[in-house]
Amino acid sequence: MTKCTLFLFLVASYFSGFAQENKPSVGTIEFSSNELSRVIKKDAKIEVLAEGFTFTEGPVWIEKEKMLLFSDVPANTIYKWTEAKGKEVYLKPSGYTGQESRGGFLGSNGLLLGKDGKLLLCQHGDRRIAQMDAPLNAPKTNYVTVAGEYKGKKLNSPNDLFLTAAGDLYFTDPSYGFEGGDSDPKKELSYQGVYKMNKAGAVTLLTDTIAQPNGIGIFPGGKTLLVSNSAENNNGWYTYDIAANGFLTNGKVFYNAKQEKEPGGCDGLKIDKAGNVFATGPGGLWIFNKTGKLLGKIKLNGIVAANCALTPDGKTIYITASNYLLRVKMQ
Repeated sequence: MTKCTLFLFLVASYFSGFAQENKPSVGTIEFSSNELSRVIKKDAKIEVLAEGFTFTEGPVWIEKEKMLLFSDVPANTIYKWTEAKGKEVYLKPSGYTGQESRGGFLGSNGLLLGKDGKLLLCQHGDRRIAQMDAPLNAPKTNYVTVAGEYKGKKLNSPNDLFLTAAGDLYFTDPSYGFEGGDSDPKKELSYQGVYKMNKAGAVTLLTDTIAQPNGIGIFPGGKTLLVSNSAENNNGWYTYDIAANGFLTNGKVFYNAKQEKEPGGCDGLKIDKAGNVFATGPGGLWIFNKTGKLLGKIKLNGIVAANCALTPDGKTIYITASNYLLRVKMQ
């Protein structure tokens, strides 16, 4: 390297670093309780890992492959992100495989790794939960229906899902995949439901009382279900006791966010091994302890947080928000 080349390299590096340091932050971390410092370091940063998407959703961390998969719902695409290569197209089409041209949120939404190591997808456009019939490291648009109907009627547009250690699959089914919303003539069910599918494939309706059920998770111990409601002007999170027969009882408000005016609804969520809840909601990502006490927020500047994924060690959280993929390294 010549002296001139070295000089130009140093100048470019300086200004590149200056630009990064002075790039507007996408958000801040707000500590409402000292308890949050056990989960997130005071000096933790919100990193932008990738951008340029339409609307990101449904992330899942695949530990074996050291990769994050996430949906771009309007683009009908699943992306892959790795530390080595950044973002790459992983699967397209991901949620709508029909030939008819139509609008609405058509792509995949929630993603999950099944017991057999295969990818499960909530497919808005195809109105089902499907399994990718291909290895994770060799993806193909070969899909097998896992759940597509309830009592002979097609589901609305499965949104998010949770798999228990016993093999029961819980999922939410709002109406966001319809071009015409609740009044779409193709809608066969008169409600939006929360369902459970057992290992034998039988689908049971657990509740139809939530206007737009969205994110879903079960607390450690397997006895309490948490569901978000993303209906406009009815934002909030609810808990239910899971009875011995699998049905839900004792429904109550976990946290009411109806009065919040910041962008975004109560959307996807994850629960860590200690029972802490990471829930996307108005203004960003809300963090609660298992009793519903608000510990703090990852506040995002004008960006709608949609969902999140935790690594198995609980030290890193990935956030899908508007056209971004974000990361926060916690403890």
